Amino acid sequence: MTDSHAHIYSDKFKQDVDKILEKAFEQNVNKIYMPNIDHQSIDGMLELEEKYKGKCFSMMGLHPCSVDKHFEKELYIVEEWLNKRHFTAVGEMGIDLYWDKTHFEQQKEAFRIQTEWAKKFKLPIVIHIREAMQETLELLENVYEEGLTGVVHCFTGNLEDAERVIKLGFKLGIGGVATFKNGGLDKVLPHIGLEHLLLETDSPYLAPKPHRGKRNEPSYIPIIAQRIAELKDVDVAEVEKVTDENAAALFVTEPI
Repeated sequence: MTDSHAHIYSDKFKQDVDKILEKAFEQNVNKIYMPNIDHQSIDGMLELEEKYKGKCFSMMGLHPCSVDKHFEKELYIVEEWLNKRHFTAVGEMGIDLYWDKTHFEQQKEAFRIQTEWAKKFKLPIVIHIREAMQETLELLENVYEEGLTGVVHCFTGNLEDAERVIKLGFKLGIGGVATFKNGGLDKVLPHIGLEHLLLETDSPYLAPKPHRGKRNEPSYIPIIAQRIAELKDVDVAEVEKVTDENAAALFVTEPI
């Protein structure tokens, strides 16, 4: 199985990251894609990728919560790295209006710039959306060009939102929210084909039931796969197979 989005380089795993990864591998979660946050997360992410070659894969991007009035400096570092070596995707990028709307315009500009780099390097984009579904989908539709691919990670929208994402050929990243009683995905996932879905944890955040409120980790991917199987009334093996294929097709693990 594949965890398409996990911050396992986070300080939350500082004491036991090796044990956490071994636990994931034992659960047959053998590929973990790591989204970047900003310049502070790069070293730890790349160290894990080097240590667990072929299992942990790095992305390069600027998280919207790290976008402020000096965001150009952060983007310069992202661009420098994209020119220096291969990454599996541009991300994590997007729009987050949950805490603060002050830098909305800068977030939009950072989104547009990173999308252009994705087109240039022929990489998918990994999109973070929080309290900004309509704003982000509109932005994505405006910058979209044929050939651009990606995933809306931690998707929590309604069926209409999902259909807009799918229409562009993008995937929906499904995580622990699918197991929440009032998460809303029980009204969406039964109507969405498996070919449009990726499994993710967003570790260390958003742990699925029965671990909700605790630290999330990649070994919980089977819980999410099981929940999707229940909602779609299909075998869990089918969920695992198709979402694995989706991740393998989307992420560019080797330079083109």
